Amino acid sequence: MPDSARLFRCGVLTLSDKGARGEREDTSGPRIREMLRAEGYEVALYQMLPDTQELIEQILIAWVDEQSLDLIITTGGTGVSPSDRTPEATRAVIEREVPGLGEAMRLASLQKTVQAVWSRGIAGIRKGCLILNLPGSRRAAEENLSAVLPALRHGLEKLKGSEIDCGRI
Repeated sequence: MPDSARLFRCGVLTLSDKGARGEREDTSGPRIREMLRAEGYEVALYQMLPDTQELIEQILIAWVDEQSLDLIITTGGTGVSPSDRTPEATRAVIEREVPGLGEAMRLASLQKTVQAVWSRGIAGIRKGCLILNLPGSRRAAEENLSAVLPALRHGLEKLKGSEIDCGRI
């Protein structure tokens, strides 16, 4: 199968204490799934959890190690509230960080609001799966994903061993 035709399996994990208790509707998770599908990704898994670092770590590990996902996008838990633990959970399970993705997302958000300086989302790799943290609001999640979505397929291809020359795309 040519690299450009590869189908990547993804998971979307929404982190929200209120959402997990049924007190708030998840609007960012459905939007992220919609954006991924529009780009040809298979969204295989979706779940909502409270902002609990241990639970987040357990799901990330299970989705990578047992479900063999290629991409996991989290939404929520990237701010500075005491319960915002998504970057810490991600950092605990990844093997390598990919700082350019977080930098690009914050740069794009800063073009729209100074509050982007408070976003702590990161990206990293565990066993060939990219884990990417987005903010929890629908608008911010959409803006952040839009900033990096054009680059994701190439990075995922490289993670899977593609020998496409980076300078030729």
